[in-house]
Amino acid sequence: MTHAQAADRFTANFDRTTWHDQALWFVRQKRDRMVYAVPEWEELRELASQIKNHALSNLDTYLEEFERNAQANGVKVHWAANAQEHNEIVLSILRENNARHLVKSKSMLTEECHLNPFLIKNGVEVIDTDLGERIIQLIDEPPSHIVMPAIHLKKEDVGDIFNKYLGTPAGASDPQFLTETARQHLRSHFVAADAALSGVNFAIAETGGFVVCTNEGNADLGVTLAPVHIACMGIEKIIPKLEHLGVFTRLLARSATGQYSTAYTSHFHKPKSGQQLHIVIVDNGRIEQLGRPDFRASLKCIRCGACMNTCPVYRRSGGHSYDYTVPGPIGSILSPNVDLKKHSTLPFASTLCGSCSDVCPVKIDIHVQLYKWRQIIGEQKAMPAAKRLGMKGLAKVLARPKLYARLGRAARRVLASMPYSLSHNGTLNPWAIARELPEPPKQSFREWYATNAK
Repeated sequence: MTHAQAADRFTANFDRTTWHDQALWFVRQKRDRMVYAVPEWEELRELASQIKNHALSNLDTYLEEFERNAQANGVKVHWAANAQEHNEIVLSILRENNARHLVKSKSMLTEECHLNPFLIKNGVEVIDTDLGERIIQLIDEPPSHIVMPAIHLKKEDVGDIFNKYLGTPAGASDPQFLTETARQHLRSHFVAADAALSGVNFAIAETGGFVVCTNEGNADLGVTLAPVHIACMGIEKIIPKLEHLGVFTRLLARSATGQYSTAYTSHFHKPKSGQQLHIVIVDNGRIEQLGRPDFRASLKCIRCGACMNTCPVYRRSGGHSYDYTVPGPIGSILSPNVDLKKHSTLPFASTLCGSCSDVCPVKIDIHVQLYKWRQIIGEQKAMPAAKRLGMKGLAKVLARPKLYARLGRAARRVLASMPYSLSHNGTLNPWAIARELPEPPKQSFREWYATNAK
């Protein structure tokens, strides 16, 4: 299913589409207020961008330094080339410790690797403890946003889900009541867990430590109570020095949710007494993206979601329409690297307005990369045949000014006399489904200029 086809299902409910748009724009406005309060914001963005550029250019060196320092701290380090290896490593750690009950905080990497269904298939109970993640886990849906995974659901929807799965009263939709219900529901799982899994926001090569940023404290509670802590990170999460961390923590929360900082910025360096600490470092296509000069900068992403909150296409089409772990603009430049054919429509799910690049805290040129992916998709004939042939025909017309002018005159005459039912036919002209076509002008600008230039 193409992005446009999947988006049709979301936009069919006009009220929900409008609400989703407004909810995300509210977060974007919060981000702007926080940014305006930091005079050195652009200097921070530039510094973060350069730190990431440097880290990516010396990735092997810093990953090996991180491994040495982490091992010196008593941490067990594992390497995974792909999702399958990652999943098997996590399962092997759990089996070695006879762990059958895993509590898990938010981790987009494990979503990318489809860890949950793999572990469940192998007899492990997996409980997502982030509130949004737990909500969508109950109804077996993927996250629709990397920071706010259940943003597509209203409080009434959550009330219905909790009524069905947690036994709350029908119609209960008070956020405070629902949150307290979730806390009570999750408490027993925290206590009974044999192991806890977290993501990694930043890994510091200099110290061998890593940082997890959350707003609910669920990651801290899980890894504190459980005897085994497994942290999973993509290779791009590395930063060189501890002194660099402050740059990113100042950028992350402001860009993501319009906060000064996340409620919990937790540092992990070594296992506590009697606990095991494992770190699984994953490639899963990142090296291939690093080797693409036009797209390597996408690996600078710190997963704040700001590009989604500002994107007019994402806000109105919903995250599930992208059919990829990371939706929105940044997902649209990561996904073709994974499967060009499957995700060939995503780089076209953009107006190329550049707002995503403007808000990116690490200055990824997202809209430029979207444009470049379009060129590759065209060259590899991965776009639909109708579009490919149409663009070829249009290119020939645009290359011949006289032919273009003649066809323009003919089109204006035809459009002026065309029946409304034909000009607004959704199959022939999808552009006009939600728009009124302007009245055809009597002459083109070229004709007007030729008449009035003298």
